[in-house]
Amino acid sequence: MTAEDDSLGSPKPRRTPFDSARLGPVTLRNRFIKAATFEGSSPKGQVTEALIDFHRRVGAGGAAMTTVAYLAVSPEGRTDRHCIYVHDEVVPDLRRLTDAVHDTGAAVAAQLGHAGPVANARSNGSPSLAPSRHISPLGTMSREITDADIARVTADYGHAARKVVDAGFDSIEIHLGHNYLLSAFLSPKLNHRRDQWGGTVENRARFARQVVRTVRDAVDDSVAVTAKLNMADGVPGGLWLEESVQVARLLEADGALDALTLTGGSSLANPMYLFRGEAPREEFAATLPRALRLGFRVMGRRFMPDYPFEEAFFLPYARQFRAALDMPLVLLGGINELSTVELALSEGFSFVAMARALLREPDLVAKMSAGTSRASLCIHCNKCMPTIYSGTRCVLVDPDDRHGPNDQKAP
Repeated sequence: MTAEDDSLGSPKPRRTPFDSARLGPVTLRNRFIKAATFEGSSPKGQVTEALIDFHRRVGAGGAAMTTVAYLAVSPEGRTDRHCIYVHDEVVPDLRRLTDAVHDTGAAVAAQLGHAGPVANARSNGSPSLAPSRHISPLGTMSREITDADIARVTADYGHAARKVVDAGFDSIEIHLGHNYLLSAFLSPKLNHRRDQWGGTVENRARFARQVVRTVRDAVDDSVAVTAKLNMADGVPGGLWLEESVQVARLLEADGALDALTLTGGSSLANPMYLFRGEAPREEFAATLPRALRLGFRVMGRRFMPDYPFEEAFFLPYARQFRAALDMPLVLLGGINELSTVELALSEGFSFVAMARALLREPDLVAKMSAGTSRASLCIHCNKCMPTIYSGTRCVLVDPDDRHGPNDQKAP
């Protein structure tokens, strides 16, 4: 699968940020995608008006597509009990969300995933699953997934894919990153299996490839299908570029994806690898139960180290994928400036994904299109990260100004 303007063997027109572009069967109005960030607005797994408004603001603000995170395909695959699990009863409410986004002229993607060892087993009330037994930073043990579990979870992905199509989503993003279940299988640090699911790169990628094919077969060409793939886990012994490029080549050869979004980091062991900048350790400690705060303050710097922030910090890694692949690629990682978007497109990336920049300014794309802004106001303080427990937001924005351009379609 390829995007129309990236078809092989045809001249490639100069990509500009505000031209429409094809992503599989979907025409996007520009090259800006809102990356999936947990919205913190689905108590007990419910679709709320706050969740709908979160994505409606992004659509009204000019982005081509917004991505709803994190939609679990299985009950034990939720990050915790406040994560939406895709099943029959939630489809009508998800349809209200997609209708609201479509009314702004934007498309909407559903990020499908299984949290695996990242899942909070206590909150979910069921054991978490991992390729091999694993103790989480919270002290809970993930049990080793069985062949029967793998078959069930694979089928769950196909079922969830059909349900989100019924709910009106235009695209599906399969989560292969951040050491969630499929990413954990790719990681030599987390996957110690000696069967067909472990050992070689091909074996460790088998589960992910099986899921991608199942999702594509479930929806055919009715929607775009993409995957979010770790380039590097950011932890010693984890997945690194040499092997992740091989995984990407296998996925490309399978022909089931319309694009790859390139990411990195481990929600289990190093989430700041994805964010960069100052780590909000004190703010995170304040969200924990009192019994866990002291331990986090002692170990927090190891779990959440500070990284210097650089614009488009994943670009050097992503260039290696661009050189190795022909399929469309989506660049993310600290993209704040229009000049960076232009650079990425000139180097052959098809789209850019933005998260914190659009959290600070949901209407940033419209401002850039109008010529009134060329850079986000986001300062990458990362104080937004702990707000996932109370409604994800930029803490520097006055709540009275948070609603933004909700009542009109963006150009």
